Amino acid sequence: MKFFTKDSKQINGWAFYDWANSAYPLVITSAIFPIYYSKVASHGKKMIEGEVVDIVNFFGFEFINTELYSYAFSFSFLLVSLMAPILSGIADYVGNKKLFLKFFCYLGSVSCISLYFFNMDRFELSVLSIVLASVGFWGSLVFYNAFLPEIAPPEEHDRISAKGYSWGYIGSVVLMLGNVVGMLVFDMPAKYAFVTVGLWWAGFAQITYIHLPKERGIKESKAFSSIVFNGYRELKNVWREFMKLVRLKRYLLSYFVYSMGVQTVMLMAVIFGNKEIDWPEGDTTGLLIAVLIIQLIGAVGAWFFARLSKKTSNLLVLKIILFIWVFICMMAYYIHKPIEFYILAAVVGFVMGGVQSMSRSTYSKFLPETKDHASYFSFFDVLEKIGIVIGTFLFGFIQGVTGDMRNSVLVLILFFVVGFLLLLFVPKNERIRTA
Repeated sequence: MKFFTKDSKQINGWAFYDWANSAYPLVITSAIFPIYYSKVASHGKKMIEGEVVDIVNFFGFEFINTELYSYAFSFSFLLVSLMAPILSGIADYVGNKKLFLKFFCYLGSVSCISLYFFNMDRFELSVLSIVLASVGFWGSLVFYNAFLPEIAPPEEHDRISAKGYSWGYIGSVVLMLGNVVGMLVFDMPAKYAFVTVGLWWAGFAQITYIHLPKERGIKESKAFSSIVFNGYRELKNVWREFMKLVRLKRYLLSYFVYSMGVQTVMLMAVIFGNKEIDWPEGDTTGLLIAVLIIQLIGAVGAWFFARLSKKTSNLLVLKIILFIWVFICMMAYYIHKPIEFYILAAVVGFVMGGVQSMSRSTYSKFLPETKDHASYFSFFDVLEKIGIVIGTFLFGFIQGVTGDMRNSVLVLILFFVVGFLLLLFVPKNERIRTA
């Protein structure tokens, strides 16, 4: 049963959440905080496989600082993947996706603000702030994405999804530029940037809350225990439906694999650039410029690939994007100079916006008619998060064993190659498998 609207205020209100929350992936996971963490997070140095690395002590265990950074995000994604199925099932059951969206939004924004107090004397608590900020961001996206089928018909999903990502890239750059000017011109401490992210995120999200449609539960009210178990039942039902839908099942398998690479690049690109590129001594301006290049070109990429999909198909566009990702990872292994990193950042930005926007809208198009949007998008997000758990863990583990982050980049090539090959087996039209 369809119950979408074509209310422009609802569509723009929905897309505006990208404007609000995209400050987190730019400032916290991609730009300022990774550089801040690399400089601050150290209890000493150690030689591993001929490489001198910074070491941190975490609950009595010793890690390379960037290795632990990977594990922290890996753990946060594991938490989201465990929680999302239950919460989304409850949200669809009682019709309160907006309430859960608000909860995770505020959890993430407050955790970003708490990074102001990041300190090696309370390192474990500081890492907890990293984990909870990630849980807040990714947890909110489960419920945010689930509103897309309710506000527009399938033929509009590519355009609206691209609009959200484009607004997100632009909004995050506005805040990023403000922080960069504050740090370079007015000597603002970097930790103040983390506070601005939390305030920006929670503040602009209010526009989304005002315009999102009122919700309706899909069943009558029951006891709380019954509602909780319904979350598991809904996920089980979604799994059964996927097993019948050949196109959707094969697409999800490909997405599971290639998203390991995409999201790991998003999380680790600046850490890689900070450690592996030969920047002038003590100068981080070049890294921030590279991140801004990714963001600005990302908005163009999201728009370009959405337009291209109208002339061809979503699947063909995704194949093109994955082929480019393989090239990106091969080049990343060899580059050392800042100018090389800038060029690579431009290509990453172009395909980053495209792959995120097209992946979300393609899944939305392939869904069967349903009211259980939160449960279906929960399944989508759980696959993504489990993939990120694997991707970020392997990235950190390989670096921990070899002492060289470039070896971790080689693993990402495998994710994109396998994802591309699996995409070749996705049929253009849905084929329902019957018993």
